[in-house]
Amino acid sequence: MRLNPNLKTFWRTRADIKCLKGGRASSKTHDAAGMSVFLAANYTLKFLCLRAFQNRIEDSVYTLLIDKIESAGYTDDFHVTNNQITHKKTGSSFHFYGINRNLKEIKGFEGADICWLEEAEALTKAQWEIIEPTIRKEGSECWILYNPKHITDFVETEFKHDPDNGVIVRHINYDENPFISDTMLRKIERLKARDYDEYEHIYLGVPLTDNDRVVIKLSWINACIDAHEKLGIEVSGQKRIGYDVADSGADENATVQTHGILTINADKWKGLEDELLTSCKRVYSLADSTGSVVTYDSIGVGAGCGSKFKEINKDKYGEGSHEQTQYVKYQIFNAGGAIENPLQRYADTEVLNKDHFANIKAQEWWGIADRMKATYNWVVKGEECDPDYIISISSKCNHLDQLKTELATPFRDYDKNCKVKVESKEDLKNRDVKSPNLADAFIMAYRNYKDAVGMVFGTRRR
Repeated sequence: MRLNPNLKTFWRTRADIKCLKGGRASSKTHDAAGMSVFLAANYTLKFLCLRAFQNRIEDSVYTLLIDKIESAGYTDDFHVTNNQITHKKTGSSFHFYGINRNLKEIKGFEGADICWLEEAEALTKAQWEIIEPTIRKEGSECWILYNPKHITDFVETEFKHDPDNGVIVRHINYDENPFISDTMLRKIERLKARDYDEYEHIYLGVPLTDNDRVVIKLSWINACIDAHEKLGIEVSGQKRIGYDVADSGADENATVQTHGILTINADKWKGLEDELLTSCKRVYSLADSTGSVVTYDSIGVGAGCGSKFKEINKDKYGEGSHEQTQYVKYQIFNAGGAIENPLQRYADTEVLNKDHFANIKAQEWWGIADRMKATYNWVVKGEECDPDYIISISSKCNHLDQLKTELATPFRDYDKNCKVKVESKEDLKNRDVKSPNLADAFIMAYRNYKDAVGMVFGTRRR
């Protein structure tokens, strides 16, 4: 059986989850097929072979397994039907399913020794939550093979090399494939010379940092990390806290703390609707100790935050106090509300804000996207702009990776009048993406506070 010697250690290492990723022509699939045939011929094993999209048996690894059986001289040892392969002596069997069409059958599948997920870059969190419990037999393994696509994809963020916890991840490319043909090598070299970025993605398995459908590109966000230090800009200005309120169930509260252009820190915690006062006290304490103003999400459970902050202010300072500057100031943010400056032109275009944005949420997200792009252009390309316009994110910020992922996740969308809007939480949920609580808090933290001095107990003094 011809196997890639560079993967010998990978296949011999026992692990609950084995991730084999990398670019094309790296021998991943061929090696998995060869190893499967070898194991099936020598041990009694039940293989569950999965692929995201499989409308017919030919779409699976079925044909490749037959090729490996024939090349190894095992043709007489296996019994092949139109949808299953079994070994006559060991009793090993291969079963083939498309994940998108057969998820219920996969959920009920019993006794798998090896689950082989091919082209797993499309795997979603919801699918994995069904597949993983299916592979419950003692000593069973799950092989996850894929070509990296986007850095924010589930497989890229979920599976990290952690042998102590039963997970091994191996990245392999064509340069470790001893069986690659000269024809393929010439093809690779032509792409390398023509488009190096495309070459890196396709043949070196470098995931794309940017998705053209998102509002904020990850490359822009990465440029913002410690941008104030890179550009020698002194941080000053108002201190603010964006507070995204947990709705219910598994949703989380989130805060992002800023000082002028700089994101200082982020926080998240569980807190159900009946714990709203406790959560508001937590946010209030942070705002009070840092001299920050608070912008909170007023939709759903968040609608009650104003009365809670007013209550806490009153208990601490007394309603008759004239020490107005001591009060924690706060304002609401209604994501579905009307846009601001509707007759003003958007950016450098001829389009008015009222004709471009569907709601204030879209206007705020696009505003942050524009500032991050400007930061990227200065940090990466040397194109200077107003120092007060950039955004910097401290590399010491808690939950930084999650914040970056959430900011780079929502897609652009459009309403019936073709005005831009941000992908809704319901649509995010449909593609198995959790509510971007930290990102929403981030957006609110950079929203201008209109009346920082005049806001007292949620009302304005006259």
